[in-house]
Amino acid sequence: MWPTRPGETVGAFRAVVLIALGTALLALSAKVSLPLPYVPMTLQTLVVLMIGAAYGWRLGSATMIAYLAEGAVGLPVFAGPVGGIAPLVGPTAGYLFGFIGAAFVTGWLAERGWDRSVALLFAAMAVGHIVILATGFGWLACGLGLGAAKAWQVGIVPFIAASLVKNALGATLMPAARRLLDRR
Repeated sequence: MWPTRPGETVGAFRAVVLIALGTALLALSAKVSLPLPYVPMTLQTLVVLMIGAAYGWRLGSATMIAYLAEGAVGLPVFAGPVGGIAPLVGPTAGYLFGFIGAAFVTGWLAERGWDRSVALLFAAMAVGHIVILATGFGWLACGLGLGAAKAWQVGIVPFIAASLVKNALGATLMPAARRLLDRR
């Protein structure tokens, strides 16, 4: 995403800037929201997966942790706009914590070349979406006690088509962004 230069100070500054940029994009993407009964549909998963693919697993995961910390201290970064602990223990908690795993796995796969073709990047992002949906499902079913059938109906089914569209969008945008940045 941003060329590295030798030196720890430059590397740390680069990481801080990229994390701040990533959390700002996540907060903006949370504001594009379609309210649904338990969990709103936002553009956050697209941004999470693109950050993972662009930043790699370490910086991508760190960005997600920073985003959750910003929300936990009360910054209005979550869908709504809300901040505080409530989203981290309510219906959205599983999805929000799934962002860390999704950025990790998507970044890990991207670092192994899965970001070099649209088809492989689509697959890497699909794995990331599965991580988000699985943690969201698990939290709704067990953490909130909705049960598997209800959690499936409200926490997975409404998001399947949107996840496929976001994967396609992300998998086509990332190579285009890389080509644009490589020209500079």
